[in-house]
Amino acid sequence: MTITSLTEVLSDALKNSYAVPGFVVLGWEDALYFVKAGEKINHPIILQAGPKCRSHIPIKLLGSMFRYLAENSTIPVVCHLDHGNTVDEIKEAIDCGFNSVMIDGSKLDLHSNITLTSKVVKVAHLNGVCVEAEIGYVGYTEDKSGKLTQPNEAKIFYENTGVDALAVSVGNIHLATTASNELDITLLKEIENLVPCPLVLHGGSGILEEIRHKVSVETSVCKINIGTEIRKVFGTEIRSFLGKNPEVFDRLEILESYGDSHMQETIKNISLLRSTK
Repeated sequence: MTITSLTEVLSDALKNSYAVPGFVVLGWEDALYFVKAGEKINHPIILQAGPKCRSHIPIKLLGSMFRYLAENSTIPVVCHLDHGNTVDEIKEAIDCGFNSVMIDGSKLDLHSNITLTSKVVKVAHLNGVCVEAEIGYVGYTEDKSGKLTQPNEAKIFYENTGVDALAVSVGNIHLATTASNELDITLLKEIENLVPCPLVLHGGSGILEEIRHKVSVETSVCKINIGTEIRKVFGTEIRSFLGKNPEVFDRLEILESYGDSHMQETIKNISLLRSTK
């Protein structure tokens, strides 16, 4: 299976009432286990390189790594840049092989967000690259600064940008360490009725599992981002392994120790987004 576009995987998800996970990658092991888990249950996935990942690994290496995994996978894999902030950053990602990008103008006023996003859509679409954007603002657990998406603004934003997917803020929060956030389903439905493209939820780890499943199969939410849950498994498993094996010092042996747990957690998260768990 070769690398697959965001539009292709999300269109199928919308048609068949499921969602695709956007997995936050921080290194090779993460990306590899995400793909293996997707292959195990035959479900498409999106590999995402966010700002933290890009500060650790050069974007050119990430683009090559993602494309290598996608092109050698048996499932559809999207190579996605998460939370890009400028047109130049998006151009660099496209040059490095990403076939999907998110431009994040969510902290800007509506007009400025539309202007920035429209520039990115023009550049990306000319290169056959899909674009996700955000309207409203999905905050973070430490600052509680989120701003709910207004349905009429979402409609204006979509009509004036032509984005392929739209991230919304309906009670979801980035970096939540427990799945306790309930979503405003009424607000989500209002947005869905006005915006025809697939919707995206960031902060999936903080959303109650039953709600994740519900919105995946009953709404136009076709992409849900997951990161914190997997990172928690990584930390727990590494601490446990080193506690039981204090003599081990080889980096590869240590990192490989959490592979099974990582894949189990990944499969669980993918299953929540399917029409049948």
